[in-house]
Amino acid sequence: METIVSVTGGKVRGVTEGGVSSFLGIPYAAAPVGPARFDLPRPVTEWSGVRDVLSFGAGCLQSPYPPPIEALIGHELIAGDEYLNVNVWTPDPGGSGLPVLVWIHGGAFVRGSNALPIYDGGTFARDGVVTVSINYRLGLSGFAAVPGAPLNRGIHDQIAALRWVQENITAFGGDPGNVTVFGESAGAMSVVNLIASPAARGLFRRAIVQSGNASGVAAAGDARLTAIRLAEKLDIEPTPTAFGAVPPERLQAAQDAIALDLMTKPDPDRWGATVITGGLGIMSFFPVIDGDLLPARPLDLITSQPDRAVPLVIGWNREEFRFFTFPAGLDAGITDATLPLMLPRYGIDPAVADLYAAHRPGASAADLFAAIASDLVFRDDATRIADYVVAQGEPAYVYEFAWRSEVARLGASHAMEIPFVFDRLDDAHRLTGPTPPQPLADDMHSAWVRFATHGDPGWSRYDTTGRPVRIFDHPAAGEVPDLRGDELQALRESRTR
Repeated sequence: METIVSVTGGKVRGVTEGGVSSFLGIPYAAAPVGPARFDLPRPVTEWSGVRDVLSFGAGCLQSPYPPPIEALIGHELIAGDEYLNVNVWTPDPGGSGLPVLVWIHGGAFVRGSNALPIYDGGTFARDGVVTVSINYRLGLSGFAAVPGAPLNRGIHDQIAALRWVQENITAFGGDPGNVTVFGESAGAMSVVNLIASPAARGLFRRAIVQSGNASGVAAAGDARLTAIRLAEKLDIEPTPTAFGAVPPERLQAAQDAIALDLMTKPDPDRWGATVITGGLGIMSFFPVIDGDLLPARPLDLITSQPDRAVPLVIGWNREEFRFFTFPAGLDAGITDATLPLMLPRYGIDPAVADLYAAHRPGASAADLFAAIASDLVFRDDATRIADYVVAQGEPAYVYEFAWRSEVARLGASHAMEIPFVFDRLDDAHRLTGPTPPQPLADDMHSAWVRFATHGDPGWSRYDTTGRPVRIFDHPAAGEVPDLRGDELQALRESRTR
């Protein structure tokens, strides 16, 4: 059955099946092509008549994931200019007052789109929540610090999408006063940036941060060095006009070359120290401290400004870093001999590994590195944010996802929770294996629905005394106080010496 809705720009025609209406690829801003690729998002171009929005829209310029990662999560890139678009799923476009979830995808700020099957919001709409997934500018399009161009264009896009939600979600039955923004990986970092940014205040009521980091930003001056290196590869002047005149395929090739150079030759003198440290050795183009959207590091903004606190679900996966090491075979290079040399590069005293090893009899050096790096990059910031949110009187709920996939020795790795959150296990067998536990998806998905609906996911509120953490696992689950608190404390102390 066709369903027509009026939004900013004109009328759109979606489709209703099984009690869920879907509207895919609706533009929320004008196509950022040519020099406009490096400008702030512009108002959407109006259309006449009724526009069919029956299939996913384009994604931003990018290359496929490396083969080991693409084999796990896929890569649904659709070419086109109108890549600033949203998808909407609703149980009742004629209704009103429904809770709203807004999803921001991950991909290290250089890859990803809102078209992945495991991001399909129809499952949330099935359970009464209007769900929106957004695309935004990635890589050099969204985050290259081109001299003369606005910084953090990708974050500006996210804010523009949230404003679109405020202006249009009632047409889909949603309540603009009950919006929860959620994301994973770079999407979770985006959520943290939006919490921290004064420009996003009032655009959402609650937030869910899945495997995010609040320290992954660069100084603008350092990031400009990367943009200059990019211009050198293209043999152009580092200006928005010159970049805008380069064909997309050349931009993509240069972006990939920069990423490879940075990962293989991480010289702070060449790239800027904060590009190396803020990028965690993984990211090449990502948010910067711009004095506007992000006046400082997001962690510092959130933990120093009382008005930044919002009701929050925040958590991590127990073995996040296995995703970055084991599928590509990098674990083979992490040995008892090399681990003590690797940890200082992350500012960690190698002695910390002794405590982690004592708690994990039989663990390999690669296992220990994954555990330590997971805590460093994801868990540390998450608990600091939760501490501050509850200190300001807002509720925070902390979780750890612990179910272990058998695929590629991933364990409870980065991204593993996504199909459980979305209740899309049938689309994720290459990540989870063929028999992921449906009861765990029922549990996790319903918790996200409850939080979006009335702000309580169904487990104990976090506090700075007991520090309860909800463990998502199967068949074992439950709450644990001060989960591995001695390890986290030792990790923090080792970094202050």
